[in-house]
Amino acid sequence: MNRDFIIAIDDLVKEKGISKDVLIEAIESALVSAYKKNYGTAQNVRVSIDREEGDVDVLMRRDVVEEVEDEFTEISLEEALEIDPRYEVGDVVEYQVTPKDFGRIAAQTAKQVVVQRIREAERGMIFDNYIDRQGDLITGVVQRISNETIFVNMGNTEGILVAGERAYGERYKVNDRIKAYIMDVRKSTKGPQVFLSRTHPGFVERLFELEVPEIEDGTVEIKSIAREAGSRTKIAVYTEDENVDPVGACVGTGGSRVKNIVDELFGEKIDITTWDEDPRILIKNVLSPAKVEEVMVDEEEKAATVVVPDYQLSLAIGKEGQNVRLAAKLCGWKIDIKSHTQYFGNEEYEEYDDEEYYEEDGIEYVEE
Repeated sequence: MNRDFIIAIDDLVKEKGISKDVLIEAIESALVSAYKKNYGTAQNVRVSIDREEGDVDVLMRRDVVEEVEDEFTEISLEEALEIDPRYEVGDVVEYQVTPKDFGRIAAQTAKQVVVQRIREAERGMIFDNYIDRQGDLITGVVQRISNETIFVNMGNTEGILVAGERAYGERYKVNDRIKAYIMDVRKSTKGPQVFLSRTHPGFVERLFELEVPEIEDGTVEIKSIAREAGSRTKIAVYTEDENVDPVGACVGTGGSRVKNIVDELFGEKIDITTWDEDPRILIKNVLSPAKVEEVMVDEEEKAATVVVPDYQLSLAIGKEGQNVRLAAKLCGWKIDIKSHTQYFGNEEYEEYDDEEYYEEDGIEYVEE
């Protein structure tokens, strides 16, 4: 190795952001192993590389002792004094044992170490980049599919989307463009692994941020999301701006904004409702599209009993209990739904006609 090698190392340090000392020390360590392997020795040696000129020296290291027990690692005081009269027991004697043909071995070994360290540095930078982007939305291209696992080309690395992180019925082909949520980033022997998801509630939240400027700029806040991927999502939104309708902002003119999200989710139904700090109002809201007569809450147990008109009971509970299940997740309360007759007996009641429920393009709205 020579001065040109050091110049090349300096260029790599600038380009890849690798520490020069760390790189040189790694090469020195590798050269010690290469020396012992090629020259079949158990000698105690170290390798020194000149940081300016690139010269490589192999130095034998032997401890000064009164009586030698291991000639590869120890030297008698008598022999040491012949080298330098200032040596004492406990000192370390170093002298050069660099083989004539060691330059070729050194160059080859250094190249291998540099390539390895560059790869490690690039993997480290990719990991640092994506660990900071955990929870973000990415758009990539389906690169390959193996045993239902989709590998997504994200530019400088590959994302992994397993079957369990896709909604039922989602199908992709190689070269399809795909959006996904960065769920987890892990280190492995093959480099960083970026795990993606399309079922995570955060995926829906990021899609709303893309479609709704009022969410992106903070005017409207997503307070909570409950999701059963591929079937239905409930989302509660809030704003402190009296001039902004948070639900209307998310729906968009003619439902345009939310329709784009529904299309991305392959027709998954989305209920958008208003968040309220009053649990009674919140629970009434999150049970939409069902109409609610009365909400009774137990603050200590964080449980609520909800009374709905008899004809609204099945709608409030939802198919296989989905509506009430998602509503409970959304507000964080246990919800027990009773029909008017179940709760009040046969006492007559008036039907509440202050709300109309309608569905359009798979999107559900509650109109007051």
